Amino acid sequence: MSGAVCLDSWAVLEWLDGNEPAAERVELAMKARQLMSWLNAVEVYYRIERDHGRSEADEVINELKTSVELDLPTTARCIAAARIKTGNPIALADCFAVATAAARGLPLLTGDPEIIDARDLPCEIEDIRA
Repeated sequence: MSGAVCLDSWAVLEWLDGNEPAAERVELAMKARQLMSWLNAVEVYYRIERDHGRSEADEVINELKTSVELDLPTTARCIAAARIKTGNPIALADCFAVATAAARGLPLLTGDPEIIDARDLPCEIEDIRA
């Protein structure tokens, strides 16, 4: 499967860490320019800075800016994320990943249990843990 998808921070962090099988699936997806919410990119940034330093975080965000279409949420997307949050016990940034995928009619690549275990999400979820 190599069509257009939306990536969440879980998927990108697994890819950066080389954790299989998620890394291979994200690598395959990255052969084409994919979509990611800026909020999820910021989440990747802070996790990389916290664990590896600002210089590496800057390198990663620059790589994402050239290899992924980063979606800056509109007011409508913010409201959609809030509605997803209202109905699901998942992190707000994850709600933006779901709302972004839904707005573009794309599956969301993730292995985040909060998203995978959620019900009635408005987009297809592709579990890349196995």
